[in-house]
Amino acid sequence: MWFVWEPVRCAARIDAADRGHPSASVPTQRLCLAGTDHSTTGHDRRAGTGGHRGGVCVCALPSEQVMADQTPLQQGDPLLTKPPEPSLPNGKEAPKDVLHARGQWASKAEFLLAVAGQIIGLGNVWRFPYLCYKNGGGVFFIPYLLFLVLCGIPLFLLETSLGQYTSLGGVSAWRSVCPLFGGLGYASQVIILHGCVYYIVILAWAVFYLAHSFQAELPWSHCNNTWNTESCVLFNHLNQTNASSLPENASSPVMEFWEREVLRLSSNLDELGPVSWKLALCLAVVWLVCYFCVWKGVKSTGKVVYLTATFPYVMLFVLLVRGATLPGATQGIIYYLKPNHTRLADPQVWMDAGTQVFFSYGICLGSLTALGSYNKYNNDCYKDSFMLCLLNSTTSFLAGFAIFSVLGFMAEEQGVDIATVAQSGPGLAFIVYPRAVSMMPLPQLWAVCFFLMIIMLGLDTQFVSLEALMTSVTDLYPHLIRRGHRRELLLLFVCVVCFLMGLVMVTPGGLYVFQVYDHFSCSGASLLLLSICQSVAIGWVYGADRFSANIKDMTGYTPLPVFKLCWKYLTPAVCTATFVFSLVCWAPLTLGKGLVAPLWATTLGWILTLSSVSLLPFWAIYALATTPGSLTQRFQHLCRPAKLSSSHHLPTNTSPLPYSPGLPLTKKPKQPIADVDRLS
Repeated sequence: MWFVWEPVRCAARIDAADRGHPSASVPTQRLCLAGTDHSTTGHDRRAGTGGHRGGVCVCALPSEQVMADQTPLQQGDPLLTKPPEPSLPNGKEAPKDVLHARGQWASKAEFLLAVAGQIIGLGNVWRFPYLCYKNGGGVFFIPYLLFLVLCGIPLFLLETSLGQYTSLGGVSAWRSVCPLFGGLGYASQVIILHGCVYYIVILAWAVFYLAHSFQAELPWSHCNNTWNTESCVLFNHLNQTNASSLPENASSPVMEFWEREVLRLSSNLDELGPVSWKLALCLAVVWLVCYFCVWKGVKSTGKVVYLTATFPYVMLFVLLVRGATLPGATQGIIYYLKPNHTRLADPQVWMDAGTQVFFSYGICLGSLTALGSYNKYNNDCYKDSFMLCLLNSTTSFLAGFAIFSVLGFMAEEQGVDIATVAQSGPGLAFIVYPRAVSMMPLPQLWAVCFFLMIIMLGLDTQFVSLEALMTSVTDLYPHLIRRGHRRELLLLFVCVVCFLMGLVMVTPGGLYVFQVYDHFSCSGASLLLLSICQSVAIGWVYGADRFSANIKDMTGYTPLPVFKLCWKYLTPAVCTATFVFSLVCWAPLTLGKGLVAPLWATTLGWILTLSSVSLLPFWAIYALATTPGSLTQRFQHLCRPAKLSSSHHLPTNTSPLPYSPGLPLTKKPKQPIADVDRLS
């Protein structure tokens, strides 16, 4: 038995109407399974009829019209081995195993809030303000805006519109538009998986602090706790004026709470110690919340983001108003924005600006592609990208006022320079700010508000990343996963595995492991390499002009010409220069308490980096090795959009042997399929 494709017109109602395409009589193809008695005249083919005696013909949509959540026909697929399920005489369909719909956002607001929740996270609150202060205040906006315009917005638009155009997650989308660069999708999912393991530990710390914020007296505001040492000193104006009376190794109660009660920090990375059951319980609670936020797909995710994406703004506004009314707030804001033009000559300032843009915009993680894939086809992703990028950067800027007004108050209360209290990362969220709120009236209220904001900021980033991961896996195997409760069970498996892996970070040496994970697994090097490959894949292989035309087809107007310039030249050039600079200026990672990461930890870190980046060449080699034809033909096939892609929008070519990412590479036909006319 053999098969041929024939053009024919079938009156077909397709699900594309849900994405803005009305149902109509659309051009389709007919798959004929025939024996040796197959015969069809040229008139029959042109008229859409044929005499396929002894065979079965099935009307099917061409690749441009297939729903994005369907997989292409594969060898061994039921459509190729048996006739379609018959309809009952009364018009009802025969019973069959239900394949769950892929789903869409119920409204545009759900998409905007989900993306906002993904890209606006802890980095906006605890990293951007510190980088502004560290790198010249208001002058830092010059390199930041340059990276934002040349790299951030173009790549943000690229990933969002790619998902909307293909209606596929990160992996399937890249395998469809540029099969040779299919490793981009796999690499981004590995980075998401790494992020899910360690990022959620921050939320476990925040839950721990939140639970202790309901006590009559905040435990980090005094030295009368069981974990405090004799060196614990409550710093204030009195003992600052008489420094000679302080113990030699004096420490603050907030520092001892962080190191001795929350982390129970060991002296080095070689001493991991036992798991802290309190932190493990907090970690389990957060994972449980994440699971139920994602388990029903966009139906549940789209509803949860109404709370998780908006609540942090309410808290940020409250903290901003409160901070502005504190004594010393003006001095803190001056420190935040005071320009220092000489800092522009320091290459590290430019490196900090570039990495902040990549981290805060969630570029190269596959999340934007997955979230965009649930949009309607005619959604204006072009304007959405501008609006979300503006929202992200504005949030970072305003967060600086809320944070540094409180730091100015804290510096004045302690009688020290603000440079001694300004910190980045976990130090700001779990040392500096808890100390600041303990000096405010009603400290319990402000502590609860602050840690709820931290939890909400991190929670939506976490479960949206999980949603992106599940989307990519489900799009790869829709007929296997989108049945029954298989998706929920797969998600449960992922959550349990990530939880078990994260337990190593709630040990006494867990902070050091966390820092290694944070520095290497989702590092600037990984994101920069993926950004370069994305720009090359779209700008040069798929074609910047073609991609702009795709966006015009969705939105109704062509993007600015500068985007094509960025995709082809500016973005890869800037990313390459930044990557080279990061290698030249590389230094061993410095851990907590001034420890330098040992060689084995650095080696483990680079293995984490290569676990994602190495998938780019591995996939390209695998695809080239398993694609039939000469080397030149293989490159040609793999650099064209897949004809039998699961997307119904991709432009295709008429090559007799198109590469199909939907087909397992080991099962593609070894011989070209001839034209219908020559087979007839």
